[in-house]
Amino acid sequence: MEGTDSGFNRIYRSFLRILRPFDGLGLLGLRLFLGPIFILSGLHKLEGIEQVATWFGNPDWGLGLPAPHLLAWLAALTEFLGGIALVLGLGVRLAAIPLLVTMAVAAVTAHWQYGWHALPEQTLTMPWEWRRDLIAAAIERRDKAVEILRAHGDYPWLTEAGHYTILKNGIEFAATYFIMLLALLFGGGGRYVSLDYWIARRRGIGLD
Repeated sequence: MEGTDSGFNRIYRSFLRILRPFDGLGLLGLRLFLGPIFILSGLHKLEGIEQVATWFGNPDWGLGLPAPHLLAWLAALTEFLGGIALVLGLGVRLAAIPLLVTMAVAAVTAHWQYGWHALPEQTLTMPWEWRRDLIAAAIERRDKAVEILRAHGDYPWLTEAGHYTILKNGIEFAATYFIMLLALLFGGGGRYVSLDYWIARRRGIGLD
């Protein structure tokens, strides 16, 4: 049994050695997934900064946040510049911190009241879904909308680019991005595939 364990350990260490040169690919994937999302979101906010500030500050149909213009600019620049940093792999750990804060604020202020799911596509929900009532209500309204479209529209053409649904707008996406950013905060930009790695290597900071 001891010989078998030693043999397995040798095989597993060899497996890890094969993977080692590629261990930055997972972090690269996270960066290239999140980066463009934040760049486009930040750019959209910058292009309509006054509307964003109004939505941030309005207590009736908006978020009712204090200092809405300041927060709008902070959110827009954090997403836009942070997204660029993620794509380049430059200052990834530092960029992840304000992006984490932005996602946490978005989850609490804009999405929390709608529960977990972003889309009410399934009646079987996550055990931590706290707005199951909204899922049932959204599915009922989606089915009614589909019924109206089938009766009065060219439904095959209307659904040719995708099926109709209702945005429940829960924290699902914000929470997912938050977790992905946590991985970047603790993992960095990745070996070989980020500017951070090559800058650190040039300065003699060993990342191997």
